[in-house]
Amino acid sequence: MLRTFLTVGLYATSATIALAAGHEEMAPAVTASDQDVSGGTVTAESITAAENGWLVVHRTDEEMAPGPVVGYAPLKMGENMDVSAILQEDVASGDMLMLMVHSEAGGNETGVFEYTLGATEDGPIRIEDELVMTTITAQ
Repeated sequence: MLRTFLTVGLYATSATIALAAGHEEMAPAVTASDQDVSGGTVTAESITAAENGWLVVHRTDEEMAPGPVVGYAPLKMGENMDVSAILQEDVASGDMLMLMVHSEAGGNETGVFEYTLGATEDGPIRIEDELVMTTITAQ
C-alpha cells in the first residue's frame, strides 16, 4: 500500500510512505506559514523527519539560496508538531527565512548542532536532489 503526500514549500515534491512488513518509512517534509517573529522564535507547524535531526532556520532572499543560520531546534524521527526555534539574531518584519530539515549524521557529537554553511556535519536532507524546506516571510 502506498500513500502520497505533498511537501509544502518552494520546492514542493511528492513523497511516499511505504508500508512493508510493519516498517514505515516517512519522507521528510516541512509546513510553515508567514508569522510574527517579534518574540524571538519561528515555528514550523509540522515537520516529518525520517531520522533524528534538526529544524534549521536560514536567512534567504528572492534568489532562494540558503544563507546564514539564525536558529535551530532538534527533531525526533517521525512526526513533529509546532516546532519552535529560538532566533539567535534579530529578524525584521519582511525578512525571508528558510526552514529546512537537517540530519544528525556526520557530526562528532549526537545532540549537538554542528552545521556551518557549506559543511557536511548535520547537513541538509535532500529528496531527489531537492532541499526539504519551506520559505516564510517574517511579519
